[in-house]
Amino acid sequence: MQSPAESLQRLWLLLLRQDGKFTGINVRWLGRQNRTARKPIVAPSGPIISLTTCGKRIRTVHLTLESIANGHILPSRIILWLDNADAFRNRPRSLHRLEERGLEIKLTHNYGPHTKYYPFLESTDTFEVPLVTADDDVLYPKSWLGGLVSSFNRNCTVISCYRAHEIKIANRTIAPYRSWGPCRSVEPSFLHFATGSYGCIYPPRFLRALKAAGDEFQHYCPRADDVWLHANAIRAHFKIAQIRRYHLNFPFSPGTQDVGLFHSNVDLGENDVQISNTYKPADIAVLQSQSTQNLSLRIRERSPRAKPTPAKSSE
Repeated sequence: MQSPAESLQRLWLLLLRQDGKFTGINVRWLGRQNRTARKPIVAPSGPIISLTTCGKRIRTVHLTLESIANGHILPSRIILWLDNADAFRNRPRSLHRLEERGLEIKLTHNYGPHTKYYPFLESTDTFEVPLVTADDDVLYPKSWLGGLVSSFNRNCTVISCYRAHEIKIANRTIAPYRSWGPCRSVEPSFLHFATGSYGCIYPPRFLRALKAAGDEFQHYCPRADDVWLHANAIRAHFKIAQIRRYHLNFPFSPGTQDVGLFHSNVDLGENDVQISNTYKPADIAVLQSQSTQNLSLRIRERSPRAKPTPAKSSE
């Protein structure tokens, strides 16, 4: 059962997402923070946050970064990866102000959506703290990073996220992406497919395995980072856990939703092509086994329990 605080937070988040007036208030406040705040946006002992931006979103990504900086828990590092040299040299004042407070901005090769995490893997051979990925168009609530860290501290053997789909298995293979349903469980499962836009936290041991997998995603799923991350989670024996039973819908920065991967990956079916390219028979076997286990469990839960036979009285 949700606590009153959780219910209030969920209502507030829904209002922010659905009502442009409330989103506008939040945006204006974050913009003012960027112009006036001086306190650091990083602190010791937190996780590392990695994200990327490109195109016109470089003018609004400071809002996302300020929303993270307004959180109850701060990261130990925030790294923003840029793949365009001109944008790197001519980054806006809003980002310069954040650099003065601890933001790291680095130039990298263009890895598409994988740019949010892969350059970080390339930059180090030492993984001692978890990595959190974020998107450049989301306004995160105060509790966002704290929720991810708390979930990691409870169970560092899974990948935790705020939003996941449940993969559907049909005819012993992965069903089309559009047929998958939302995750409605906090139990870890290989069938849970994390969608990175609302945030994921990756344990150090998984980061080592992901680095070892290299950049083959450029061949198999260049435009689907979630697919590559999930396939490698299976191979490294990491289940996915959604932090709550329901999806939290965070608001977007205004004017950012005309650019993105959703339109091509989902509307044009590119996700299914990249899924087919990426998942190996062994990966599908793991998913099939998990699906069978889940089905058996549901059948047992729905079956009426046999009434105990009363003991015979002795005469």
